[in-house]
Amino acid sequence: MDIPSGVIPAIRKMKDFDHVLKTSHETVIFLETRLDQLKSLVEYTKRSNKQALVHFDLIQGLKADEYGMEFLIREVKPDGILSTRGNIISLAKKHHLLSIQRLFLIDSSALEHNLQLIKRLKPDCIEVLPGIIPSMIQEIHAETKLPVIAGGLIKEESDIEQAIKAGAVAVTTSNPKLWN
Repeated sequence: MDIPSGVIPAIRKMKDFDHVLKTSHETVIFLETRLDQLKSLVEYTKRSNKQALVHFDLIQGLKADEYGMEFLIREVKPDGILSTRGNIISLAKKHHLLSIQRLFLIDSSALEHNLQLIKRLKPDCIEVLPGIIPSMIQEIHAETKLPVIAGGLIKEESDIEQAIKAGAVAVTTSNPKLWN
């Protein structure tokens, strides 16, 4: 399981899928898609020699339980998952999938709760949203010693540069203009 690096395209709209397959990016994240489309999307992604990551919480028709994870592993066969849910991160680790814990920086209480959850679950990586707060990227990495991916509200090249400079190993964005 390789931890992704650099810019990671996050697909929200199917019109962006063909575009991302033609890029040199090694990893693709699927957001907000339907379960019946997911298997073929992952297959096409892998045929293009790219790593396919699925945001478990945003797949319509996929239940966040052990049966949902078993279905995802047996039928869809992604390389990894992203989730805000502790049970999904635990199941991904149990099944040897790359596990990325999504962490929303709402307030200091949410940060403290999520840091405790991360220390207990030990995901492979953390995605911090919004990813435009360099000091938080540094703090979360220092606290957890885990690779941090920045995502959310990434609108400019400078946002990517600042996140990487702050220690993020990668930056997720659904803005195709930033995939180059």
